[in-house]
Amino acid sequence: ISVFEIEREAFVSVSGECPLTLDEVLNFLSQCPELSLGWFEEGQLVAFIIGSGWGKERLEQEAMTQHIPETSAVHIHVLSVHRHARQQGKGSILLWRYLQYLRCVPGLRRALLVCEEFLVPFY
Repeated sequence: ISVFEIEREAFVSVSGECPLTLDEVLNFLSQCPELSLGWFEEGQLVAFIIGSGWGKERLEQEAMTQHIPETSAVHIHVLSVHRHARQQGKGSILLWRYLQYLRCVPGLRRALLVCEEFLVPFY
């Protein structure tokens, strides 16, 4: 199971579209792999977060496709959990672990994201 397959299934079922294209996923994973995190069980990816660097106070449209290296903020593009692993707390645990990891990255001070209104309580 690939990152893109999990993302596509998770987001299309909720909003009807993927936040990132396959090319954008590959671009962020190659440009800033240190800002992404995956959860594997028995060698299979079951959940992941993809982030990129962002240098402004607020997210703007360019943040959706750009990575700005060595900045003080991370834009969390996607947090996705495979349908067979949902409703088990994995998304919350993965986000907590990701934020704990980011605390150890020199210079990073903030994590930013955009989400659907009904997801605000989760974040």
